[in-house]
Order: sequence, then structure tokens, then C-alpha cells
Amino acid sequence: MKTIKGPGLFLGQFASDEAPFNSWDSITKWAAEAGYVGVQVPTWAGQLIDLKKAATSKDYCDEFAGVARANGVEVTELSTHLQGQLVAVHPAYDEAFDGFAAPEVRGNPKARQQWAVEQVKMALSASKHLGIKAHATFSGALAWPFLYPWPQRPAGLVETAFDELARRWTPILDHADSCGVDVAYEIHPGEDLHDGITFEMFLERVGNHPRANMLYDPSHYVLQCLDYLDHLDIYKDRIKMFHVKDAEFNPTGRQGVYGGYQSWVNRAGRFRSPGDGQVDFGSIFSKLTANDFDGWAVVEWECCLKHPEDGAREGAEFVKSHIIRVTEKAFDDFAGSGTDQAANRRMLGL
Repeated sequence: MKTIKGPGLFLGQFASDEAPFNSWDSITKWAAEAGYVGVQVPTWAGQLIDLKKAATSKDYCDEFAGVARANGVEVTELSTHLQGQLVAVHPAYDEAFDGFAAPEVRGNPKARQQWAVEQVKMALSASKHLGIKAHATFSGALAWPFLYPWPQRPAGLVETAFDELARRWTPILDHADSCGVDVAYEIHPGEDLHDGITFEMFLERVGNHPRANMLYDPSHYVLQCLDYLDHLDIYKDRIKMFHVKDAEFNPTGRQGVYGGYQSWVNRAGRFRSPGDGQVDFGSIFSKLTANDFDGWAVVEWECCLKHPEDGAREGAEFVKSHIIRVTEKAFDDFAGSGTDQAANRRMLGL
């Protein structure tokens, strides 16, 4: 077994144009001061990373990692959540997602999709330069508007969507393989890969590609009423990343899973800071440790009530208190009898 690394912090919710969140040097110092030993980097945040340079220059990556290390943190992973979303976009979401793309490809879905593919590939190349073995992203979605089968879905619609999704991602997964990096899809509502079954549908279509893996975030399973502990055992060989994010689901006689178009504060299901929701993190850390998870526990702050800096600071302590330092010996070693094979046979009457 391995001791889970951490605490790490996903910087996606913190990068901004205001100090100390507006430069790589200052944000890594802030993260270390908040109690973190690792940071997960959003590659769309140009104030933190030059993705093109990172993809083409190992020297740049060495310097980038060196700044972080000097400030007290490691680079845990890179993320292309926003770019991965654009690998597959249903036309209903064209305008809503256009803001995720570079200005020169907005309003042009084909060019935007090609740009997104190159962005993810560059992040995989950068991960190789940084010596990172896993990469966080979204799958994007073509079938999401048809999630609820009303009106009745025509035969073959979902299959066609997943065939196309696999066609778009296969070259990216092949590039990931050449880089020695796992693609960890965050299993997330709004993505075609939003639960175990949809992940399996995709995995089958990419030929069980060894680089097609999962980012495990239990908060998204609480809001779907999915058994997030059983999920860990089913997909233990494919779970390569872990977001520590909490959630709560409090249905009433007025609303349930769908939330009634309400704001996050007023939904039955809502995200909370670690420790403030309903996720059983004690059991999660135990299962991940027993399953030999070789990765980081990364806090993703998303809370409809608590200030992000308070959530980040508290999250670091929360993760520290849950990481299990694995034992190097069995608790009952003191009672060992020192028997050998001959003694074993005698004990069995053989």
C-alpha cells in the first residue's frame, strides 16, 4: 500500500487578476502558507502558465516546477477542464461555451473543436516535461441534452453520440500514451461521462484504451444519489486522480435531484467545503489506501456558502487529518509463532 500524497489544491477557482492569485510565484507561496504541499494547475489561466511554452520547452517546465518547489509546493497535475469540454459540444451549448475558447475561434464550432484538441495535447506534452503521470480534463458532451428520455429518444441516438465522442478522443488518448500520461476524466454532470455506465460505454468504444481513466470526485455522486464507495471498488484500476470536494443532498416535497432551476444556495443538492457536507471521507480515504491509490488528495473548493480562502485553509487541515500513513507491519506480528511449511502441514494434520 502507498500513503496518499497531499494535501493538494486545485487552483482553478482561485486564479484571477488580483494578488496573490495573479502570478505563479505569488499563488504558490499563498498555497504553501495555507497548508498545501501540492497544487493542480488550470492550464487556461495564462497568468499562471504559458501552455504553449510548457508543451515545447522542458527548460520552461523545469523553471516552472522549480519556482513552485522553492515556494514549498509540488505540481500535482495539469488540468484542461475547460478545453476538454470543447472537444465535444452540442449545438445547444455553442454560445454558452464559446467563452472557454480563444477569441480567434469563437463563433466557429469546427475551429473551436480543433483548438481544444490541440490544447489538450499540449497539456499532455507539458505533463511529460514536468514528469507528471496523470492529467485532469472533461470529456465534453454531445448527448447531454437527451439525458432524460422525453420525448422518446430515437433508436441509435446515444450510440451515435458515443461513437463520435470516442472518435474525437482516440487520437488524444494515443498522444497521451506516447507521453506516458493517463487522461483522468472528471466524471461530472454536464459531461457525457457522468457516471460509471457512461464511462464504460466510452471505454468500450476506445478499445479499453489504457490511458482512458477517471478523476474521482464524490461530490458529483452524492448529487446523483450514486453509491460513491461501491464506485471506488468497481473502478479502482481506472481511478488515477482524486478531488476532495464535499456536497449535500437534502430533498424536500418541492424539489429533488433536478433542483427546480434554483441557485446553488437554494438547490436540494449543493456543493460544500470539505467537512461541511455529507460525504464520508473517512471511508473514502480508507478505501483508496486499501486499493493502493498512487496519487494526490486535491481539494477543489466549491461551496455555495463559505468564503474560498477559508475553505482552502480549512481544506488543507481536513485532508491532513484524513491521510492514512500506511503501516509497514501487521498489527498482530507480535503474536507470530514463527512456524514453517513443515509445521503448517502438521497443524493441518497432513
